[in-house]
Amino acid sequence: MISPSVLLLLGWMLVPLCMTLYFSTLRYNLIVPSDNPFVGWENYYWFVTDPSFKAAMFNTLLLVGGVLCITVVGGILFALLLDQPMWGQGLIRIMVISPFFVMPTVSGLVWKNMFMNPVNGIFGHVAQALNLAPVEFFSQIPLLSIILIVSWQWLPFATLILLTALQSLDRDQLEAAEMDGAKSLSRFIYIMIPHLARAITVVILIQTIFLLSIFAEILVTTNGGPGVATTNLTYLIYVSSLLQFDVGMGSAGGVIAIILANIVAIFLMRLIGKNLDA
Repeated sequence: MISPSVLLLLGWMLVPLCMTLYFSTLRYNLIVPSDNPFVGWENYYWFVTDPSFKAAMFNTLLLVGGVLCITVVGGILFALLLDQPMWGQGLIRIMVISPFFVMPTVSGLVWKNMFMNPVNGIFGHVAQALNLAPVEFFSQIPLLSIILIVSWQWLPFATLILLTALQSLDRDQLEAAEMDGAKSLSRFIYIMIPHLARAITVVILIQTIFLLSIFAEILVTTNGGPGVATTNLTYLIYVSSLLQFDVGMGSAGGVIAIILANIVAIFLMRLIGKNLDA
């Protein structure tokens, strides 16, 4: 019964993938669309040897790693906070989760103009009130600024998953540990963290797959700059394809990105499988 939908989705995925593979073997530049000879692996060679490629890979790893650290640690802390009885708990939970539903482009523009603008931004006004020099976020700490923006978007997702896992913890186990004299920190390290291990693994798996393709936040804030300071692999593919009009090299970069994403996904799937079997 679901075969028509499955076939449609497969076609939706396979047709662009096959076209990308085909274009990656051509010297296909939109400036000269009539001349696109077959060049084999040449596009892959030039893409990998591009000086921007190493910087893009390094920035991608820093971006993914930084966001994961902030969201996992912050998600655990927020989950612990929201698990406590408090007034207006439902409203507070909605406010914590709401950033996840903001579009990436809107989020990037809001942070750029409302918060991180050194003249009219909130952080700039706070710095002036404290007689400090405003921070030029997107010129002094550009990659860290992108990490903060993306972390703000993904923190609600981690909080929601970890809060759900925390609420499934057997309270009798915590009460028994407390009666045995275990301190709060000991209960957190030896009972809560092992219980949250599977949820943390799920958060890392899902977020990593999406964070490898971060693009909109970079486009509307830094355009990959200054220089290549915030250029990740996805943005480098965009530059090759749509700014330099080199569809062949951009397609080769897309294939490389797909291969790398699948390698990471397989590694994480093996990791999550071990945790789930434990």
